[in-house]
Amino acid sequence: MNKTFLTLAALLGGLAVIAGALLAHTLKPRMPEDAWGIFDTAVKYQFYHVFALMAAGILTEKFDLVWIRRAGRLFFAGILLFSGSLYIISVFLTLRDPVPVLLGICTPLGGLALIGGWVSLFVGIWKRGNS
Repeated sequence: MNKTFLTLAALLGGLAVIAGALLAHTLKPRMPEDAWGIFDTAVKYQFYHVFALMAAGILTEKFDLVWIRRAGRLFFAGILLFSGSLYIISVFLTLRDPVPVLLGICTPLGGLALIGGWVSLFVGIWKRGNS
């Protein structure tokens, strides 16, 4: 097992619960609808990929280490870039400030990292079955 991936998954999972609770109980009434919708999307994708990161942490023992480790790194990077940029974008929208272009670039890059994580997870599992 990869203790780093499992530790990160636990930490990011806890932070996702906090972010979701904060949105539901404090932020939502204070945010424009588009901002809380974006924040909610960030929470959901963070949660989904926490479980993927956890799976990568567990699967490093049984499947192709290089590809599973790559998957874990991509899931972590994707959570930071995708969900992280969405959290920040929702703040800018709430403050009615212009969203920096860099954030608009980080979000799809994070999405690509998440997709790359799933592809790497597939390859790592598939290679084990074919070797």
